[in-house]
Amino acid sequence: MSGTKRDEVVVGAVTLVGIAIVLAATLWLQRADLTGARRGVTARFRDVGNAQVGQQVLIRGVSAGRIERIELADDGWVQVRLTLDKDVDLPPNPVVLLNASSLFGEWQAQVMSRSGVPAGADVAGQLREASGVRDVLPGATLPDIAQLTSVAGRIAGDMANVAERVQAAFTDTAAGELRSSISNVNALTGTLATTTRTQSQNLDRLAKELATTVGSLRSAAAELERTAGRADSATAQGELQSTLDDAAASARDLRATAANLRDVAGKLALSGDALARAIARSDSLLGRINAGEGTLGRLVTDTTLHAESAALLRELRGLTADIKANPRRYVNVKLF
Repeated sequence: MSGTKRDEVVVGAVTLVGIAIVLAATLWLQRADLTGARRGVTARFRDVGNAQVGQQVLIRGVSAGRIERIELADDGWVQVRLTLDKDVDLPPNPVVLLNASSLFGEWQAQVMSRSGVPAGADVAGQLREASGVRDVLPGATLPDIAQLTSVAGRIAGDMANVAERVQAAFTDTAAGELRSSISNVNALTGTLATTTRTQSQNLDRLAKELATTVGSLRSAAAELERTAGRADSATAQGELQSTLDDAAASARDLRATAANLRDVAGKLALSGDALARAIARSDSLLGRINAGEGTLGRLVTDTTLHAESAALLRELRGLTADIKANPRRYVNVKLF
């Protein structure tokens, strides 16, 4: 073999070796599954940020695979294909979070349980919106460091503005007003302390009165218990039953008396009606007498009859006097 052919063979061998090395390095960097020892998992996102193919996938902080493919779906979602080792088990109710892993723009995908997702309304909303597709894990994208830095910068600027406004507002006048407010607060504190002591004394007095009341109630309860004991004893000896029987007899008598009173009231009502009628008739009779009707009316109203009655009385008196004076003239007594 000549030197030229030998050089061509060496160059060809070196080229093939270089190509093989490049292919091996590419496959190693992309973690290509040539032995079928990996499995694929698909997740969908609204936005994947700066995530790229080949970046690592973590499960509980341990590298468990790589991002194999990122593509746009027809429904406006972004589907991300993850390749995981076959011996890796997914956590219960798994979700996928994309976030920055360093300050140099590198990202990573974390597979975790939904219960372990960091608190945040935006992340929860992304996961809720991405859920509902069979065999596809819901995914969410966390803000990267640049966004956090920008937000922190805006917050720092706002704080600086607030500090400037506070410094502008806190003048000598404001300081004097603040000292006056502090003095007023001290005076109010003293007033409150005095009021508290007064109310404490009132509460102590109220507590004593309450204790006295409780003692009185306890005594009343004891007296009531003794009375109940006496009532129980009277019940056991038949005295209470006798009293109840007497009360029942009295009630019967009262009912009989009430019935009698109702009868008397009825009779009085009838008598009242008869009396009213008699009074009406008497009134009518007196009216007729006053009008001079009948014998009594003429006797009452006729003056002639009165004069004659007076003359008759005078004659009767004279006759009586004459009989007394001369009884023999009028009475003859003969004895046989």
